Amino acid sequence: MVPAANLLTFAIAAFVIIAVPGPSVLFVIGRTLALGRKGGLLSVLGNALGELLQIAAVALGVGVVLAQSVLLFSVVKFAGAAYLIFLGIQAIRHRGGGPAADPSRSASTFRVLREGFIVGATNPKSIIFFVAVLPQFVDYQAGAIPLQLGTLGALFLLIALISDSAWALAAGTARHWFASSPRRIAALGTTGGVMMIGLGGTLALFGNKN
Repeated sequence: MVPAANLLTFAIAAFVIIAVPGPSVLFVIGRTLALGRKGGLLSVLGNALGELLQIAAVALGVGVVLAQSVLLFSVVKFAGAAYLIFLGIQAIRHRGGGPAADPSRSASTFRVLREGFIVGATNPKSIIFFVAVLPQFVDYQAGAIPLQLGTLGALFLLIALISDSAWALAAGTARHWFASSPRRIAALGTTGGVMMIGLGGTLALFGNKN
């Protein structure tokens, strides 16, 4: 198992990284503005499930292969970026759906979870983070390396779920505040879509395997 001191240090480092607004936060806020609070929270869960797949890949050694392969890494990176841009365009197209609309009526719970999962699983920055950072907190003399990596990854996801959910709730509250004006809520949907398109473009330009 991971030493307690390593877990504590990693938890602090993960909290600092997660708390600072980044791609995941922008994605959650954008989805919440476009879909509402429920859609935002479902997106948080789906995103976490996608990152869980990345953690499993890192624990099994597949993540290192992916991160070190220019071709594979580029395929994942551009696929994720293109999907984010697609979601942003969809959010703008359907921005007039109404402030009180239940996301489950315009997009099923499974669909919203699936979309969040794809974004989480293809996020190139989290792949690099898990490959580069997690191993630094592993006690190699204790053995059971995959288990230690999985434990660290699970801790990261727990912190991310709490933090991202808080952002989703805050964005949902702001969206609810604008609910009295259809024009304002349409503007919020557009803002969410633009944020996702911008995030997709940023990830598409995100460096190389280094």
